[in-house]
Amino acid sequence: MTAINRRRALTGSAAIAVGVPVLAACGADEPTATDPDDASASPSDASSSPSSPDGTQTPSGDAGALASTADVPVGGCFVVASAKIVLTQPTEGDFKAFSAVCTHQGCLVESSSEGDIPCPCHASKFSLENGSPLSGPATAALETVAITVEGDSIAQA
Repeated sequence: MTAINRRRALTGSAAIAVGVPVLAACGADEPTATDPDDASASPSDASSSPSSPDGTQTPSGDAGALASTADVPVGGCFVVASAKIVLTQPTEGDFKAFSAVCTHQGCLVESSSEGDIPCPCHASKFSLENGSPLSGPATAALETVAITVEGDSIAQA
């Protein structure tokens, strides 16, 4: 049986002191505020304000529609958390849709008027034009979702 000497004990302690925080930073065991599957989150009430407690917004207008065109800012995006879809309007009148699930660790992205699609979990940013990653840690694009725009209503195709 090998005895543990001071050098081996200090080396092991240093590895634990450095390794545990690094591994903890990569984990996502706790539900996030933007996790629509979180049972502890209160459901959004359609009669409440357009902004829900989880940072996403509730669409206005037609019950069959994802959102109204007015909900999506020009140069920004609007998250429909219930459908896990993010709608974008890169330029006025040009609407696109992508999966709202970040390709890094599965968090929902957030609504924004800042010119990109932001993920609140690890600061990835995606293009409004094609869903490609602009900055990491995400390296894969958001999946494209087919939509139709009729009048001021945006629906999934």
